[in-house]
Amino acid sequence: MIVDLVYNHAMTEQFSFDLQAVDGKARAGVFHTPHGSIQTPVFAPVGTQATVKGLTPEQLISLNSQMLLANTYHLYLRPGDELIAELGGLHKFMNWNKPILTDSGGFQVFSLGEINKISDDSVTFQSHIDGSYHTLTPEKSIQIQENLGADIIMCFDECPDPYDRAYNKIALSRTHQWADRCKEAKSRQDQALFGIVQGGIFHDLRIQSAEYISNLDFPGNAIGGLSVGEKKTEMLDILDIIPDLLPADKPRYLMGVGTPLDIVQGIARGIDIFDCVNPTRLARHKTAITRTGRLNITNKAYENDPSPIVKGCACYACQNYSRSYIRHLIRANEILGPILLSIHNLHVLIDLSATIRKEIIKGSFQYFKKDFLSLPKENGASQ
Repeated sequence: MIVDLVYNHAMTEQFSFDLQAVDGKARAGVFHTPHGSIQTPVFAPVGTQATVKGLTPEQLISLNSQMLLANTYHLYLRPGDELIAELGGLHKFMNWNKPILTDSGGFQVFSLGEINKISDDSVTFQSHIDGSYHTLTPEKSIQIQENLGADIIMCFDECPDPYDRAYNKIALSRTHQWADRCKEAKSRQDQALFGIVQGGIFHDLRIQSAEYISNLDFPGNAIGGLSVGEKKTEMLDILDIIPDLLPADKPRYLMGVGTPLDIVQGIARGIDIFDCVNPTRLARHKTAITRTGRLNITNKAYENDPSPIVKGCACYACQNYSRSYIRHLIRANEILGPILLSIHNLHVLIDLSATIRKEIIKGSFQYFKKDFLSLPKENGASQ
């Protein structure tokens, strides 16, 4: 149904979220930023090191990409946030004039760097690049992100093993303290700081975190620590509860999650923003995404196949090239192969999100979801 009351609450005049329609828990909205408005639900490609691997900004625009993600940890280590600031900020540095989101670096610190010391005050770690030592605090994370200049920035948080309850309680307290410190440290008014809900697979900790983060009145809120090794049913159990506890007048971002099935099920539970490295990572591993699964394009069955990756797909790869040709490129180790697969994979997720937005506005999302979930998987494919 169309929402009669338009939410328009913002921390500054530059950020607002207009909720335009709902269908069940699914929402269609618009989040306004200094570099343009983001129509939600939305899937955002990941440009870890200020680039979506293999694709130019022009190609991303042709895919209707509304926003990109960049990685604070990686850009801090190389080439350095101060250098990027000197060169005019991340938008100018990577020639992208639409919205950008940067994460806080927390996930990468704990997953990539070798941790030497962690306390409530800071984390000291060794770079995965050269072994050099670095200390990251909530204040430092905000400083780096302000140097980078993204439209949306994230609180520094800790993402622990989702099954360790005792440590999740410690990490949750730390994440909440750090959220307070991030909010206090933020100085730029042209950036929206999002809080992050943590708590592993434990419902009571997740509820506690959602309530705490919501009370800090950030212009948007994220759910972190999912799709990090827990069962899919456990992730959905969390998503059955937590989005409802986050403010309805703020966008809700599910971090690092983005298969077609995840997008449909996440939107059905009230999520607005998704991101995931899988589209380009799978492309580099010979895999095409479809709405109903995955295809290994190097399978012998596609050697003489003149059909596109997916019949009816409107992406550049499917409109111009066959499975046979792309298979040849991959087997010959030609760089165009992963590029075409990346174009296709990103199109699938971006187009799916845009299609669902239209269904929500029409009030037909529940029918779409039912039909989607009933679709058979591709032969030999998996979600």
